[in-house]
Amino acid sequence: MARPPTAAQRRVIDAADPVTGRLKGTETQLEALVKRGLAFRHPRPPHDHFLTPTGHRIRESVPEEPERSAEQAADPATGVFAAHVGGTQETADTGPARAREVHSAWQGLLELRRMTNPDGATDRPCGWERAHLVQAAALALEAAGRPPEAGGSSGYRVRATPQPEAVAVHAPDGEALRACASTLEGAGWQVGEYTEPRTRARYLLASPRRV
Repeated sequence: MARPPTAAQRRVIDAADPVTGRLKGTETQLEALVKRGLAFRHPRPPHDHFLTPTGHRIRESVPEEPERSAEQAADPATGVFAAHVGGTQETADTGPARAREVHSAWQGLLELRRMTNPDGATDRPCGWERAHLVQAAALALEAAGRPPEAGGSSGYRVRATPQPEAVAVHAPDGEALRACASTLEGAGWQVGEYTEPRTRARYLLASPRRV
């Protein structure tokens, strides 16, 4: 599990611009944050450093509990926020702390879109989302307040598909499926509704919109 940031790194994170996530610090401090997945260096001059979604989440977390927050909300394999993808036996955390983490992750992702899309657009997915399709779609759904399927409760379930840049989204009924479609379309995804040949169940096929 990823270690929480050091006190010095935490101070740099806390001093970031509250809107853009722009960081100020020594080159060594900034590079250390990049290596830990908490910041990224913008590819265009002047090559400033900005918080990643994980960095934004840490900035908004309670400083006294950084390790606990990281364990609860970060994927140890990627170092990024882990949205509920649905289909788990455990009950999903939907409390106030989780809601704050989801909100922070979504705002951080919008900022990442602005900084990494060539035209600075925030209304369509960025490269990170295309590389993490299931997590990106799940974050869009969770950030919109859609409940995941978890612990015996009904809700959405996001799964990878053999198709490039496409995920399958399942929901308990037509109304919930249409609500998920509306959410994903509003988040910049192209969505189509299909029927599973064997079970005849309806599902969504969603892909990040490019234009």
